[in-house]
Amino acid sequence: MTTYAKPSKVEFFRLILKDPDRKSLFRISYECVYLLLIYKELPVHYFSRLMFKKGINNIRDYLPNKFLGEKVTPRFNDKKVKEVLDNKLFFDLFYRQFNINLPSILMYNHNRMFVIANKSVIVNSIKEFIEVLEIVFINNTLCDSIIIKKTCASSGGFNIYKLNHDQLKTDPQTINEIYQIVIGSEFLFQDCVRQHPEMNKLSSSSLNTLRMDTFIDREGKIDIISGMVRMSATNTFIDNISSGGCFVAIDINNGKLKKYGYTTSGPDILLQHPVTKSVFENFSIPYFIEAKALVIKTASLMPALRLVGWDVAISEDGPLIIEGNSDYEIRGSDFAYGGYLANKTFRKVLHEINYL
Repeated sequence: MTTYAKPSKVEFFRLILKDPDRKSLFRISYECVYLLLIYKELPVHYFSRLMFKKGINNIRDYLPNKFLGEKVTPRFNDKKVKEVLDNKLFFDLFYRQFNINLPSILMYNHNRMFVIANKSVIVNSIKEFIEVLEIVFINNTLCDSIIIKKTCASSGGFNIYKLNHDQLKTDPQTINEIYQIVIGSEFLFQDCVRQHPEMNKLSSSSLNTLRMDTFIDREGKIDIISGMVRMSATNTFIDNISSGGCFVAIDINNGKLKKYGYTTSGPDILLQHPVTKSVFENFSIPYFIEAKALVIKTASLMPALRLVGWDVAISEDGPLIIEGNSDYEIRGSDFAYGGYLANKTFRKVLHEINYL
């Protein structure tokens, strides 16, 4: 059975050497030297984007990691306002006033001080922690599980926990572990999104979020650069790519998935989900037109943040914005779309920094 734990660098290169679809070692070496001379940085993206595969000849279209992280994203997002995205509590307070569809915040905390039902309470023990969690479930009768995520720095699938109501009685060890982590920092407690049944066909264990990149040009025009869907590749509830998930590009024009899916767990190219066996090609994302409209509206509300990766969930009733990311991994979108240099909208970004 294939596993999707992220391999070490050594193991990853072993998998490449064994890959029957790889180019010759001479060709791989030649292309790596070529990219090194062009970009003046080690072309690690050559391997992470699977450019060593036979048939991938557009290696210049893929942009290197350091270039994207240091020369692109810092140029378009004003540091004075980016905290509206970085702090998930601020994010909710800001965008909710404009009636943007967001998951409900049921409680939040700063160390031992918790705010629930418009009141603050001090939690000094695991018993009191369980009591406030019980209040959360009692006050929200349709909620049978909650997502607990760090107010800041929960990207990459880290610092995120899912808790079911019955665990309050049946799983004291997990409750205690979460309690010890929560009281040492700041966390949000959110209602779980009830995912659309069609999205469950891809993976029912995770919330399968869409990553949609937007760019605001100098004239204020907002374009969606690209879209991809991310999902767990196993039975975990985390969809994040860096946590062993998989991802598939979306045709922005019609909301249908493209043919191939990818993981960061090795050089495999997927035609279907490894657990559900749902075929990716032409799978239609529900409410996709509404999702695009929601992303464009949300992007317009903070024009100082011009290049953002939005995470969108498709619920039973339509799309919701989960979060926005200013310092985000564009390289995932670069990978999914077969090289961002070939993307017409992203070329506008590159023109503005005088790269083209």
